[in-house]
Amino acid sequence: MIDLTTTYMGMPLKNPIVASASPISETVEGICRLEDAGASAVVMYSLFEEQINYQSQLLDHYLSYNIESYAEALDYYPDLEDYKVGPESYLELLRRAKEVTEIPIIGSLNGVSTGGWIEYAKKIEEAGADALELNTYFIPTDIAMTGTEIEQMYIDVLRDVKSSISIPVAMKLNPYFSATANMAFRLTEAGADALVLFNRFYQPDFDIENLEVVPHLVLSNSHELRLPLRWVAILYGRVPVDFAITSGVHTHEDVLKGMMAGAKVTMMASELLHHGVDRIDEILQEMTIWMEEREYTSVGEMQGSMSQQYVGEPSVFERANYMKVLQSWQSDPTGQMAHLSI
Repeated sequence: MIDLTTTYMGMPLKNPIVASASPISETVEGICRLEDAGASAVVMYSLFEEQINYQSQLLDHYLSYNIESYAEALDYYPDLEDYKVGPESYLELLRRAKEVTEIPIIGSLNGVSTGGWIEYAKKIEEAGADALELNTYFIPTDIAMTGTEIEQMYIDVLRDVKSSISIPVAMKLNPYFSATANMAFRLTEAGADALVLFNRFYQPDFDIENLEVVPHLVLSNSHELRLPLRWVAILYGRVPVDFAITSGVHTHEDVLKGMMAGAKVTMMASELLHHGVDRIDEILQEMTIWMEEREYTSVGEMQGSMSQQYVGEPSVFERANYMKVLQSWQSDPTGQMAHLSI
């Protein structure tokens, strides 16, 4: 019997496929479908700092509107700082999902600053979340802002959240730090229970007819797995934290590669949006067949087996791998590209 179980942030999971944040997790029915399809855990869609701040400001506006004319009416309201504002529907969805499912539910907060929105980490914990994922999506466009300041911002947000809750916290990162390994280590020292690699860099498109900037979301493909795969393989065994791979996980081969690199779980969204949640069960069956044919008995056997810690000279390995990729291009006698594997 193949053992597909793993652990993530101390949570025992029945397999390494976690449903990452997506529109599917915006309803209780969607979360139940993910559980029934075989997902070992679900990351809820993100609650944004801007949502919380906007609703707070909106309430402040209405409470303060015509304040001189209706000052006496304001006596009926509690102090604004004590007023329960924010997307309560998110917390209610989390509560209801926990009542009807048995798998871990991971809340998600998306923000970049320290401030009042972080208080929602505690609310998410109180609503029943088993863990929290911090999705710090930030594009540093200020030319006066240094790399050191950006890194410290991530550290500060993590520490503030960790100080307010007791459930495990995962930090979802982008791949654009100049010293990714050092940043991973510093976040671990600051209390991260897991690192999720990587956040996709969503880029808008231009409408040249109407001269507008327009959102343009493209679902991931398996080629995007290579970046997080590489970094998990580099960091495994060197940074004492659980790793999750996200972006580019579409097939059983992708999940297996993630395990061999050293991830505890692989997170999936695009594949499920494109082909339906039943893909989870199909992928788990394909994983089982692959492992049986190669005489693996458990996921634990393969975790980290292809990580860089088994290479004597990691820096030499990286340089050699870079050279091999560049040499992998071949052309046919006519000069046309015949094969390119990068």
